Amino acid sequence: MDATTLLVTSLVNFIWLYTILIFARILLSWLQGEGWAQQAMAFLSPVTDPYLNVFRSFIPPLGGIDFSPMLALFVLSTVARVLGGAV
Repeated sequence: MDATTLLVTSLVNFIWLYTILIFARILLSWLQGEGWAQQAMAFLSPVTDPYLNVFRSFIPPLGGIDFSPMLALFVLSTVARVLGGAV
């Protein structure tokens, strides 16, 4: 495996891990009253919110529902597929 393939594969793996963190943050946002969920959110929010905030500036919450994670996940998925196809 050459260096470029290793770099691209590592980047794709990082994107999928970050995708999982965003999904976890979405699910935990529905359980804000639970103590363990608050602890997990204390970790996940600083990790995922800077990326999600980019999309929140384009898509403000509608009726109390935040649709920005859908666009954020779509972008991550698209980038991972493009990079994965390049390997």
